Amino acid sequence: MLFGIEWDTSSDLAFAISILPILLRGMIVTIQATFLGFFVALVLGLIFAALKAAPLKVISWPATLLTEFIRDTPLLIQLFFLYYVLPEYGLLFPAFLTGALALGLQYSAYTAEVYRAGIEAIAKGQHEAARALNYSTLRTFTHVVMLQAIPRIIPAMGNYLVSIMKDVPVLSVVTVLEMLNVAQIVGDRTFNYLIPLSMVGGLYMIMTLVASSGVRWLDQSLPKRGLSLK
Repeated sequence: MLFGIEWDTSSDLAFAISILPILLRGMIVTIQATFLGFFVALVLGLIFAALKAAPLKVISWPATLLTEFIRDTPLLIQLFFLYYVLPEYGLLFPAFLTGALALGLQYSAYTAEVYRAGIEAIAKGQHEAARALNYSTLRTFTHVVMLQAIPRIIPAMGNYLVSIMKDVPVLSVVTVLEMLNVAQIVGDRTFNYLIPLSMVGGLYMIMTLVASSGVRWLDQSLPKRGLSLK
């Protein structure tokens, strides 16, 4: 018995149906961790991109070094650092939140480069037109640069969304009951790994296909040229 459910492994179909509800619970955790981690990556990535683009090297260099360090160290090390080291300094977070933060931190180094590429793709004439219209630096960035950069970076950001989703199983090492961890527990208890792991693979394929389709739809819906100042 696991999670209050008894299984009869003599029938593969009955077994699969019986474990589907708890796998779906694990899938919900996977989806929540994916979107929270992606949100953190989007926010931190934009901050890192802005800092790296700063004209003062005392600001841009540390930001560049930090993002390189994050990108060049494994996600697992960062996850262990947040989960085991930070509590020694009074920063204690639940396992789920710690895992989502680790995912967001890891991928923020990649999204920062995506933001940078999108921003640099904006024609310099757009900045000059904004200055001619007496736009402030902040308004130029938010109303001119980013509005034109976002449609260009949607495909790359979508790829990282899917990548984060597929990295969520790493959170099982800090006791997060995501979908793969639940399947492993089921296999340990029933000595039947084929069915739960196969079902998890199928559910992951469904989730990635849905996410990819959503990103593709969004990419096709947004105008690539954004707003133009004339």
